[in-house]
Amino acid sequence: MINIRLIPDGPHSIDNFIISKFEYQNFTAMKKILVPIDFSSQAKNALYLAMQLAKKSGAKLFLLNMVEIPAVGDPLGMSVSPLGSKDFMTALLDERKKRMNEFISKIEEMPDHKLLVNMGNVFDGIMDTQREEHIDLIVMGTKGASGVKEFLIGSNTEKIVRRASCPVLAVREKAELDSLRNIVFPTTGNELDEDLITYLKQFQNLTGSKIHMVRVNTPNNFERDVSVEKLLDTLAKRFMLKDYTVNVFNDTAVDVGIMNFATSIDADVIAMATHGRTGLDHFVSGSLAEDIVNHNKILSWTYRIKKQ
Repeated sequence: MINIRLIPDGPHSIDNFIISKFEYQNFTAMKKILVPIDFSSQAKNALYLAMQLAKKSGAKLFLLNMVEIPAVGDPLGMSVSPLGSKDFMTALLDERKKRMNEFISKIEEMPDHKLLVNMGNVFDGIMDTQREEHIDLIVMGTKGASGVKEFLIGSNTEKIVRRASCPVLAVREKAELDSLRNIVFPTTGNELDEDLITYLKQFQNLTGSKIHMVRVNTPNNFERDVSVEKLLDTLAKRFMLKDYTVNVFNDTAVDVGIMNFATSIDADVIAMATHGRTGLDHFVSGSLAEDIVNHNKILSWTYRIKKQ
């Protein structure tokens, strides 16, 4: 199936679009899927779904396991690492490679794949692999987070959502690709990005799902239903979406409204854009997409919008 990317004729125009053959060629197929493996039940669920996506798209799986070396204390109370021992590192990597091979050998009908076992920080390893291997989609398990822990240390999944340059599919429970029917796509219309929509259409094509565009009205940020529905329908047509609905949902807060709307239509996936805020700005204003990933139990699909 061919996805045609639409390029705005002007810097802020949504009325005049041209078709770029060069651009759409880069988005016609999903070729590489990265799955971080830590042997947790969530990672196994992510791999199970990634295998289905790979079989349907013809993509190659990249299964990454990162070996993190715990620091040990010295007599002066400083943190040191046993990395100085070459034999220690070699033995540790060999043991992990053996475990990965044993893990994969138990899986029936494994698609084309490549095993990667590297040493270092999990977040850095995932980001480096995504960049070096030109990954099209990251599928990773998530346990979520809550309370103070979320703000102080976050989760690797949340950090990947914030920084990855390709879509990220966060998985908690085991899911069947053929059973995915409804994708919730929260939007105000202002944050829509051509790459975001093109990747979303690609995911929709693979799942055969319906996209439900939804604007959440809150007491402090309210728009008339008729105006919102007209805007969303106009944008859907501009971006050549198919099999979609436009909706307005009223609630006390946007994140609560998104999850309540998802429940009301029995959604299988929540698809969102993230602005990739980091540091103090992330702590103060937060990121709606990352909050949804942390607190939502169904599949979360996210894509980081490039800075304008």
